[in-house]
Amino acid sequence: MGASPRDNREKRPRPEPRPATSVPSQGSLFALISQHQQVAVDSLHRLAHDWLSSLLTCVVIAIALALPLTLLVLLQNMGSVGTGVQESGSIALYMKQREQPALRNLVATLQRRDDVEKATLITPEQALVEFERESGLAEALRGLDRNPLPPVIEVVPSVTEAAQLAQLVAFLREQPEVEQAQMDSEWVQRLQSLLTLAQRLAVLLAALLSAGVVLVIGNTVRLAIENRRTEIVVVKLVGGTDSYVARPFLYTGLWYGVGGAVLGCVLLQLGILALQGPLSQFFTSYDDSFRFERPGISSSFLIVLLAGALGWLGAWVSVLRHLKEIEPR
Repeated sequence: MGASPRDNREKRPRPEPRPATSVPSQGSLFALISQHQQVAVDSLHRLAHDWLSSLLTCVVIAIALALPLTLLVLLQNMGSVGTGVQESGSIALYMKQREQPALRNLVATLQRRDDVEKATLITPEQALVEFERESGLAEALRGLDRNPLPPVIEVVPSVTEAAQLAQLVAFLREQPEVEQAQMDSEWVQRLQSLLTLAQRLAVLLAALLSAGVVLVIGNTVRLAIENRRTEIVVVKLVGGTDSYVARPFLYTGLWYGVGGAVLGCVLLQLGILALQGPLSQFFTSYDDSFRFERPGISSSFLIVLLAGALGWLGAWVSVLRHLKEIEPR
């Protein structure tokens, strides 16, 4: 008797099961991206629903970011002043003696020195005319009873070594007619030293205010966690993991950082716009090539990116501390 169809089906080899793999499929990856997108949009909608509280938080973050950024931009522009001055710049001799013959004799003596390339006498009248032209205070200076500016001898050294320059400056300061001898590059060196100190203080201020931004966002997210305690308990009861529950709060911190950075960039541009004119006019009197540099689009994008990272960090710290305390009973 032949085998029944049922027996034939039982004798057929069964297909071997496929080995499990830990690599997510393309569909699961798209699903994960879709979940993150949905959570990010939902977090943004929640902030927009309570727009006044969200706006106030973003304004606080914007002020904390705009203050050090404005200071850093100003210091960066101030650092470009005097960069065209040579290391062996001319030496200005402010004279006690005002008599023209004695001053011209000193100029002739200096021009005979091997370490002096040129010596030029600038009379008080010439100095006053130049000062009126560059400062724009001609009307105020015309009301003075006498010319307060001393005669100046501008000495251009022919040497470049530091030891030779120091020897020349020491010789010039010993002259009885000279009240003060000052190199044009000395004020640049002092300015650079002050700017270095100011930049370090600005970086320290930026670090402290960034920590303040993290604390502000962390405290705001903590309040959001407390307000949604019941919802969190329900989600955990149905099997929601801590990472799933934390996801909307992390995006909330991200949106706070991004929103504060956008407002901070607006405040930064407004502050620079208000200060650009007076600062450009002031520094142009020292350096004709001075051009005020404003932060561009790439700098603004970097600010937004860093602020978003600070917001994510503040939310993560708050979630890590407070979310595990909420457990269903």
